Amino acid sequence: MGNFLLLLPPPLRGAKNHTIMGVLYHWRFMTMSLTLCPLYSGSSGNALFVSTGKTRLLIDAGLSGKAIVSALEAIGIDPLTLTGILVTHEHSDHIKGAGILSRKYDLPLFASKGTWEAMKGLIGSVSPTNVRTFDPKEDFFVKEIGVVPFSVPHDAADPVGYRLFYGGFSLSIATDLGYYSSHVHQMISGSDIVLLESNHDENMLLANPKYTHRLKQRILSRTGHLSNETCAQAVLNLVESGVNHVILGHLSGENNMPELAYEVSRQTLLAQGVVPGRDIGLDVAPRHQADQVYTLTHRPSQFAVGI
Repeated sequence: MGNFLLLLPPPLRGAKNHTIMGVLYHWRFMTMSLTLCPLYSGSSGNALFVSTGKTRLLIDAGLSGKAIVSALEAIGIDPLTLTGILVTHEHSDHIKGAGILSRKYDLPLFASKGTWEAMKGLIGSVSPTNVRTFDPKEDFFVKEIGVVPFSVPHDAADPVGYRLFYGGFSLSIATDLGYYSSHVHQMISGSDIVLLESNHDENMLLANPKYTHRLKQRILSRTGHLSNETCAQAVLNLVESGVNHVILGHLSGENNMPELAYEVSRQTLLAQGVVPGRDIGLDVAPRHQADQVYTLTHRPSQFAVGI
């Protein structure tokens, strides 16, 4: 019998009785890698690209189909090779292009049951075969990627974040958070990469004359968005959990600046003796362009689990 790699499902939520199932691949000449590229990340629209090579996913499609296709092509990805779209929730900055991309490229849309019910009337017709709903407490596979959804505190029908597993790696997406809950922390702790919301500077938000008092209170509420200061404390907690790299994302165009979001987290880490660039990677996701690709790679021999 040849050399094989057993891809195991993610360590699911501390379940005591989990049936271990895997997929066997011949690994002798395989290089295992998991790639993340934030195409757009901000209050005006969100779309992230994740790939293992064979499986290519979007997480959210919150801009026009044309804009997302252009961003994919800019990093050398043919949209015809996409596998599907994971949706976090039904707000327009996360689903604007989901319907057109599904129709044009025959892509399945993966969404929690509550999210699908809230979004289906907003994105146009979608083939029934491309509607894939799930319970946020249940994990699933999209081809060889293990997908672990988790509920997040936000003012949407049934919002989720995602942790994706492949080849011994994991990456997590946690945005649109009214607060950094213990559940969210538990679900993303120990990830290799986390994209975490750092939405606004509270002083900028409160001083913004364009925002009504009601809108400001919504953003500041426990079902709103994460401030730079709260995000920074969460980043510190994630360092202690073993996270290797944090990308600050979903920045407001009105109430934040990339340099400010980065500096608040950097100073919080430095105050505790944690040096960005040495002890943890720290970046800010672009709002309007894809300028950074993150790739986690293992050599084939590191994955041998049986002969």
